[in-house]
Amino acid sequence: MLDLLFLGYVYFFAVLLPVLAMIIITIGAARADLSWIDPRRALIVPAVVLSLWVAIAMMLSANGTFRVPATLGEPPIVLMFFFGGAFMLWAMARQTAMGQAITDQIDPGLIAAFQIPRAMGGLFLLGWAAGVIPWQFALPAGLGDIWAGIAGYQAWSACRRKAPDARAKIIRANVIGIADFAVAMATGILSSQGFAQIWAFDSPNIINLHPLAMFPGFFVPLFLAFHLISISKLRQESRGLPVPE
Repeated sequence: MLDLLFLGYVYFFAVLLPVLAMIIITIGAARADLSWIDPRRALIVPAVVLSLWVAIAMMLSANGTFRVPATLGEPPIVLMFFFGGAFMLWAMARQTAMGQAITDQIDPGLIAAFQIPRAMGGLFLLGWAAGVIPWQFALPAGLGDIWAGIAGYQAWSACRRKAPDARAKIIRANVIGIADFAVAMATGILSSQGFAQIWAFDSPNIINLHPLAMFPGFFVPLFLAFHLISISKLRQESRGLPVPE
C-alpha cells in the first residue's frame, strides 16, 4: 500500500512541477519582446527539455541507476542529474538570449513561489513514521523542505505586497532552500547503502530507490535551478541593471 502511495505521489508531482514551471515561463514570455524569434519556440524548447528529463529520470529511477555508488570508483550518476540538471536549466534561463529575455520579465517573487511545493518533502516524515525511511534523513530533509516551502511563500507574499523586506525574504528563501538541499544530500548519502553509509544499517534509506529516486533525479534539480535563477536576478539587481517589479 505504501509503495502505491509513493508511486502516485511521485507521478503527481512529476506532472505538477513541470506544469508550474511552464506557467511561469509563459508569463515571462508574454511580457518579453520576442519579436526576433518565433514565440512558440520559447515555450516548445523548455517543454521538450522538461518532458524528456522526466521520462529519462523515471526510466533510470526504475532501473536502479540512481543508487548511491557502492565504491568511489563508480560514476555518481544521481549527482550528475542533481547538479548537471540544475545548471543546465539555469544556463538555458540565464545564459541564452531567449532565456534571459524571458526570465528578466518574471517577477522575482514568482520565481521564489516555485519553492512553495517544496513542502512535498513532508512525505519523508510519513516514511519515517512507517519505518521505511531513517530518521537521520527524514527529520532534517522533511522538516527542511517544509520550511523551504514556507519561506518561498513568504517571499512571494512579500513581493506581492511590495513589502520593504521583500528582497530580504527572497534572499532568506534561497539560503534556507539551498541549505536544506545540502543537508538532505549529505544525510541521504550517509544513510543509504553505498560507499559512505554510516547510519541506518538495519533499515537503509530508500530515497535513491524507485520511485523516491525521482527526488534527487528530477524534483530537487528543478527546485535548485529556480534558486540559481533567483540568485542571478538578485545579482543583476545589485549591479543596478533593470529588473521588473
